[in-house]
Formats: sequence, C-alpha cells, structure tokens
Amino acid sequence: MQHGSEKQKSDHTAQGAAMDHAAMGHGSHGHAAMDHSAMGHGDHAAMNHAAMDHGTMDHGDHTAHGAQPTAHGGHQGHQGHSGGHSGHAEIYRQRFWISLLLSIPVVLFSEMVQDWFNYSLPSFRGDNLIAPFFGTIIFIYGGSVFLQGAVDELKSRKPGMMVLISMAIIVAFAASAATSLGWFDLEFWWELALLVTVMLLGHWQEMRAIGQAQGALSALAALLPDEAERIDGDTVQTVPLSALQQGDLLLVRPGARVPADGTIVEGQAEFDESMLTGESRPVDRAPGDRIVAGAIAGGASVRMRVDAVGESTALAGIQRLVEEAQQSRSRAQVLADRFAGILVYVAIISAIITFAAWSIFGTTSEAVERTVTVLVISCPHALGLAIPLVIALSTAIAAKNGMLVKDRLALERMRLVDTVLFDKTGTLTEGSHQLSDIAVANGENADTVLAVAAAVEADSEHPLARAIVRASDDRGLTRPVASNFRANAGRGVEGDVNGAAYSIGGPAMLRERQLTIPAELQASMDAWTARGAAVLNIVRDGGVIGAVALEDQVRPESREAIAELHKQGVKAVMITGDARAVADRVGAELGLDQVLAEVLPEDKERQVIALQERGATVAMVGDGVNDAPALARADVGIAIGAGTDVAIESAGVILATSDPRAVVSVRALSKASYRKMLQNLGWAAGYNLVSIPLAAGVLAPIGIVVNPAIGALLMSASTIIVALNAQLLRGVKLGR
Repeated sequence: MQHGSEKQKSDHTAQGAAMDHAAMGHGSHGHAAMDHSAMGHGDHAAMNHAAMDHGTMDHGDHTAHGAQPTAHGGHQGHQGHSGGHSGHAEIYRQRFWISLLLSIPVVLFSEMVQDWFNYSLPSFRGDNLIAPFFGTIIFIYGGSVFLQGAVDELKSRKPGMMVLISMAIIVAFAASAATSLGWFDLEFWWELALLVTVMLLGHWQEMRAIGQAQGALSALAALLPDEAERIDGDTVQTVPLSALQQGDLLLVRPGARVPADGTIVEGQAEFDESMLTGESRPVDRAPGDRIVAGAIAGGASVRMRVDAVGESTALAGIQRLVEEAQQSRSRAQVLADRFAGILVYVAIISAIITFAAWSIFGTTSEAVERTVTVLVISCPHALGLAIPLVIALSTAIAAKNGMLVKDRLALERMRLVDTVLFDKTGTLTEGSHQLSDIAVANGENADTVLAVAAAVEADSEHPLARAIVRASDDRGLTRPVASNFRANAGRGVEGDVNGAAYSIGGPAMLRERQLTIPAELQASMDAWTARGAAVLNIVRDGGVIGAVALEDQVRPESREAIAELHKQGVKAVMITGDARAVADRVGAELGLDQVLAEVLPEDKERQVIALQERGATVAMVGDGVNDAPALARADVGIAIGAGTDVAIESAGVILATSDPRAVVSVRALSKASYRKMLQNLGWAAGYNLVSIPLAAGVLAPIGIVVNPAIGALLMSASTIIVALNAQLLRGVKLGR
C-alpha cells in the first residue's frame, strides 16, 4: 500500500489488525518497543482503541418532533392521576385556589372557629346553610380528583393513597352532612374544607416537583426547530419537520438549529452541541462531517444532506434513553413500594381500631375526627415520591451533563466501585500521534528541519505524516514546496525541496541505505525509543540531519481524573494492547496503580474477571465497541467518547464526550443520588411510624391531639420536604 494512498485505512477508531505496518508507506515509522511488522500506525488491535410509574396510566404526550410519547412510571398510589405532569400541576393549582376561596366562608362561619378566636359574625336567615353549601361544592369539585383516583386504584386492585384520602373526605363529608341533618352533633364542615384544600396544595406542589425533574424530556424535544429550509433546485422552501425525508438537501443558517441528522456537503461552521454532549466548546464541522439534530450552527451557513429523521435521529434516541432511565426502578424503589402497599392496609386497620376505641372510651365526634386524621396522615405520599423523584432528577442531571444512563442499577452501583479500569487509546490519551520532540544534527535549525519534513509529508495521508504537518502549522512555520513525492512501501517517503533530495523514514530505511545515526542524535533517539515513541529520521542527500518523536499524548484531563479518583480511595488501572514500554510511560505519567499491557481485545474480559475475583468492584471505561465484552462483564460498564451514539448495548452509562473526568462525575452523582434516596426513605418511613399513633390519639391523655386539617398539613408538608430534598441534587458539583 502506497504511503500517499492510505486514507481509507487511517481511521484509528475502526481498524484493528488489518493495517499491516510492513505494507504501509511508513512501514518502519515505529518505536522499537512496538512490533510494527504486525501493526500499522493506526492499528488498534495492538494499540487498544480497539420514572415514574404512576400506576398503569400514561402521563400525557411528551411527544415532540417525532419522539416517542412517554409513559412515566412511578410512585405508588397515583394510579388515578391523568394527563401529563404539567397538566397535573395545572389541575391541582386551579382546584386548590378555587377550593381555598370557597373555604373562607366555611371557616369564618364555623361556630368552633369563632369561639377559638373570640369573634362573631352577624347572623341572618340561612347562615346555617353556608358551611353545608360551600362544603359540598368543595367536596365535589376539589375532592373529585381523589375520588376518581380511588376508583381507579380499586379497579386495578392496588389500593393506595387515593383510597386513604377518599375514605377520609367521605367520612368527613358524611359526618358533616349528618350533623346538618340533625343526626349528629359534629361540626366538621370547616375541617372537610381545609382537608381537601390542603391535600390539593400538597398534590400541586408534588406535581410541580415531578414536572421539573422530568423537564429533561421536554428540554430535549425543544432542541428541534419547528421548520426546516429545504433546497429544491435553485429555491429554498420552508417546510415542517414532518415533511423531511432521508436524502433531502437542507440549508442551515448561522444561529439556527440543525433540524435532522445529516452530513455537511457544503460550507464549514462551528456547532454548539453542548445540549447533547455536555461539551461546552463548539466543535468545527466541515464537508463530510456528521452533524446532529438540535445542534446550533455558528458563524456561517452550511448545506447538509439528511441522513436520519424523526425516530431515527440521535436526539430521539437520547430522549428514549432518558425516558427509560426515569421509568426504571431501583432496589430502593422496590422496597419503598412494598412498604407503601403494606402501609395502606396498616392505615385502614388503624383507622378501624381508632374508631372503635374512641367510640367506646370517648365520643362519636372524637371517634370520627381521630379516624379521619389517621386516614389522612398515614397516606404514603412521601414514601411513594421518595425514590422516583430522585431517579428522575439524577437522570435529568446526568443527561444535561452528557452522561446518558441506560441502566439505572449501573448508576447506583457506581458509588461502590473501588477500581476503575481505563482503556488507554482515546480515553486516557488523545488517540492520535502528536510531535513530542525534535532533535537536529550538524548545527541545523530545528524549525527549518521540521518545515522541510512537513513539506515532504504534505502529500501523505498517513497519521504520522499528518502529525508532522500539524506540528509545523501549529508553530506557524512557512512550509516550502516539495516535488517528486514518492512513497516507498515499508520504507518511508521521499521528495525534493529546493533542489535537495529528502527522505523520511524509520529504522528500516536507515538499515536499507546503511546510514549511520549521528552521535549527537543517538541519546535522544534512544530515550524516545525507550519510552515507546515512534521515531522518524529526516535524511538529506544521504545524511541524517534530524529526527522526530511522535507519541499518543496523554489528555490533560486524565491527570485530574486519576488524581480525583485517588483522593476518593479508588484505584485507577489501565488496560491496553500497546507494548509494555508505551503503556508504562503513560502509567508513570498519570500515576496509575496498575498497568495491564499487551492485552488483546478478546482478553480484556478475562482481566476484568481477574480483578473481580480479587474482590474488586470494577468499572470498565472503554469505547463501547471494541471493549464490549469487558464493558458487559464489569460491575459498571461506561462507554466513553460515544458522542450521540446511543445504540451501545454493552454499557450501563454512556458518556458523550471523551473527557475521563466524566467518570468522576458519574461516581459523584451516584453517591449523591443514593444519599438522597436514603434520606428521603428515612424521613418518609420515620414520619409514618410517628404520625399514625399520634393521629390515633395516643397522646390525648396529656392533651396532644391532631385534627384532620393539621393531619393533612403534616402529610403534605412531609411530601414537600421529600420533594425539596430531592431538588437539592441540582446543586451537586459534577466537576469539569
């Protein structure tokens, strides 16, 4: 294969052992520590790149621009809710304010309240009907959402909080109506009014919290424009997204969002993909590059060919991942749901016992009041919300930071990881060679030698040639013009510059031409070879005048990631197919705990198993394709550098960027979300254990009793506390 025609085999992300270095133009462009007879510059066989369940109903249509409708899953007992979360919040908000206004005359005209606050309202004919009239409206209008919810729960044979709330307001309404008819002597209308109103307030705030947590889906949907500019011959037509088809030619203007996945065919611009990848810096895209729906073009317009629309776009895939993760159930959620289910029956039994006990040892009025309070205060609302809200929030936060959670349990396990196994190429390193050093002989100028080498290599598409040209350009050197370019298979390249004949190649070229390395270069070249660098010699008119070292550079972010993991007591291990010298250099530079070198792709899974057998909890960080078996075998599989590719089945967490610090962020989010789960579960369970006996009146002998309105307030407050505590996840510092 000629050195100048290697483009199709230079893609280091997909090659494997197919690139025979001996058959490439830079055949001997290698470091002595690496066997380049079996591996090309791009060879990564050796270089190792190798929700909320609200019962059984759908929560409205979160569909946007072709995305799938969502069915949020979730906390126990909300089977009766209908509509989207934003619809929930609006329904409860409206009913709360209207019920609050209707409650004012009920409370003001209550004789009990007037006695408490020592005031009296003027009496008039029919004033005794104010409380029954408005109370009945509140029961029907405000309480209907709970009554319907109870019916749905009973139909599904899953009695939950809606059954408890409905039982409470039905008992309160029946007792109040019986009093108005003269059957009882209970004044309960004002408590019924406040009970319904406070319950509506609690549900309104809950739905607001859930809606905010699941805002990631609507935020992703909002990334798409409503229309696209389709090019038809010499005209540009504005069409809806639904009219787009694969193969359409589109115009994307500066500042506009890309309407579909596609490939640039004309123009060059920077694109802001931060909303998809979490990468804050714009990325430059040129003809032939892929761009994704939702990205924002900056600075210039481009023309693109549509590759995917609707459900096939990367954005739609990300939406599905976020939705599935928010619906997924954690182990803590299973326990919470079981406890909540049991609590419903405990509350009903407690209410029956309470009514019987107070009927015998107290009055009918006290029995009714205590029974209603038990039913209200024991609603497992906070318990049902404790885990799903944390799941929804953590998933949304992860997505916003370019971390897509495919397996909720993987995110939970990440907090337990004590060993992180990193793939080397493209993860801890840049994944492409860069010029790391240059040495010259005979008093030559280093910049001049580099410029001439770049001129000779300019016509080559080999990765090492590109690295030399890129280094020259980065230094701002003026590149002379080379002529008579020739690529010698397995030997290097040649060309003429300013009348002199130049050759660039590795040790094989020197051996073939029987050239001697100048003494002043030998020490530098030996040091480069020892650390695993690829060494190329620059020859002019039969004499070696300089040499360059090219290495896969360590990412600056890798040092921060490894240092932070060490600070948390986590071991950092690198696994690579590279030669030992190359691997040890990277390991020493980063301060890794262990380096596994010369590992074939198919053997990586065995290394993961070996670490696990020694008692380690392992997170494997790889490219999601070549490392698939190891990712699947690890306790947590993390695919890094996936961009917007969400079709990686082997990983539990997908990182859109190649920044290894994101691994630290995943662990931080795992620990924070688990901590919030425990806090919420502790609060919710503790609240119910204390509140039920209190509502039943165990402290009545010392004068401490809780009426239904206060019970409803306490129940709603516990729910809001759980919601607010979960919202604190937004303040978690994920670094980067």
